[in-house]
Amino acid sequence: MLRRTFVKGIAATSLMGFATTDAMANAKSKQINNNNILTGNEFFLDIDYTPVNITGKNAVATTVNGQLSGPTLVWNEGETITLHVTNHLKKTSSIHWHGIVLPTGMDGVPGLSFDGIAPGETFTYTFKVQQHGTYWYHSHAGFQEQTGVYGTIVIKPKKKEPFKYDKDYVVQLSDWSDEKPTTIYKKLKQMSGYYNFSQRTVGTFLDEVKEKGLSSAFSDRKMWNQMRMSDRDISDVTGYTYTYLMNGKNPVTQFKALFKKGEKIRLRFVNASAMTFFDVRIPGLNMTIIAADGHHVKPVSIAEFRIGVAETYDVIVQPTDNKAYAIFAQSIDRSGYAMGSLTPNASMLAKAPRMDPLPVLTHTDMGMDMSEVDHGGDMKCASGMMMPSKKSMKKDKYADMESQKYPITQLPMKPGLQIDMVAMSPKYRLDDPGVGLRNNGRKVLTYADLKNRYSTRKDKKPDREIILHLTGNMERYMWSINGIKYADAEPLEFYYGERIRITFINDTMMNHPMHLHGMWSDLETGDDNHLVRKHTVIVQPGAKISYRVTVDAKGRWAYHCHMLYHMAGMFREVVVA
Repeated sequence: MLRRTFVKGIAATSLMGFATTDAMANAKSKQINNNNILTGNEFFLDIDYTPVNITGKNAVATTVNGQLSGPTLVWNEGETITLHVTNHLKKTSSIHWHGIVLPTGMDGVPGLSFDGIAPGETFTYTFKVQQHGTYWYHSHAGFQEQTGVYGTIVIKPKKKEPFKYDKDYVVQLSDWSDEKPTTIYKKLKQMSGYYNFSQRTVGTFLDEVKEKGLSSAFSDRKMWNQMRMSDRDISDVTGYTYTYLMNGKNPVTQFKALFKKGEKIRLRFVNASAMTFFDVRIPGLNMTIIAADGHHVKPVSIAEFRIGVAETYDVIVQPTDNKAYAIFAQSIDRSGYAMGSLTPNASMLAKAPRMDPLPVLTHTDMGMDMSEVDHGGDMKCASGMMMPSKKSMKKDKYADMESQKYPITQLPMKPGLQIDMVAMSPKYRLDDPGVGLRNNGRKVLTYADLKNRYSTRKDKKPDREIILHLTGNMERYMWSINGIKYADAEPLEFYYGERIRITFINDTMMNHPMHLHGMWSDLETGDDNHLVRKHTVIVQPGAKISYRVTVDAKGRWAYHCHMLYHMAGMFREVVVA
């Protein structure tokens, strides 16, 4: 596997018939520094097949305007935008404008907001831009997002922003495979661990014996075996098939962001991957988070952040030395990384730092309370399913959020083939950076660090609460909400003008980035005066999280996990009337 990753890493990234250039990196201060930029009020976008060679092997991507990644679209807040999208594929296509507030008919979800764009047809999107910040776009048809139909959106604000910087770069992360997405999905359905080469072995058991002692190591292994689960189940799809890209470039060809010593550099991070969470750091530099999902937040200085699929973060860095710094984004399962260089000279490239150790899931990630484990290490469970006990109801530091009582819409939970686990003691873990990042010696961003830059104290309180369980059966590779897959589910009904509190409980061992179309998600972090506005919210394994939604957009909207191969089941239609 390591040799395969190395061979893939040394191949040159190229688009046949399309040459990239770093000339834009020398552009004037505060101009968006990216290779492929389209500006104005009217745009013409073509979705087509494009030959590529990213790994040393010829393949075919689906691209926007022949580019991987697609062009960065620069809009102005308050203007009306028109986008003519022509589909040259042999299949229906679409573009969804992720995180953009717009009429339901412009949202770009085939089967909900429109019929899709048929082969050879052009669909014209038009809407007024009502926000500013960093967003992105992608296909919402089939698996085209995996094969290249995605790009960044930068919206310039009407008013001056409350921070200063000298240069502005987009840093878009993605995952590429030479395999067809249908092949990847078929393999996952046949064997969910097909791409996971980090499972426990006799060798790892001996390491655990050295670390914990024979009794503890045996009890721990026995517990996981009883639950028929693996503590190494971090990512469904790994670097075995994925090459991780930064602005369409692999770790050897490298994206380059140029700076002069002392300049403040704005980096707009976008996770446009299909299935990969990235842990991002720039060794030798602190990053100041200034925006999350397009919205300004109170500045917070950190050394590292985890960015889930579909999230965006804006940071400011100030290089102090005349050297190349690595913009390093390792995958959550440590099977590979995307990388670029923040450098004073395009010929001066940074070296990749050593990747962190392989993460291992803990009792916390299982939503477990240790009172549920008897002295012999046996789990109180039946058929691999863990059930809550009275002891698991104890309060935690976010107990005041638990105590907020609103009329609850309790949706039916249907155990069965769709469920192989129920978290016993799900907790709010807003101050938990997540598996693989805990106690790593670096200051890592958590959701608890995020505070809206502007007061939300007068925001309306919720009228009711909806509780949704994120469920799955890993052995069968089935994903669902409340144990019901999308094909068998009734739409969620929201009522125009109401304020809803949505609480997610993750009954699986995977992170799920949940995305609600058409409306904002005001994340509860324990400070009602500064609720953080997001369009995508990560729900950690075995945890719960909640946010408030003002239902201010009529129509039919999608609501789903943004992991592409989870989406077929972990999806709901929302009807606002």
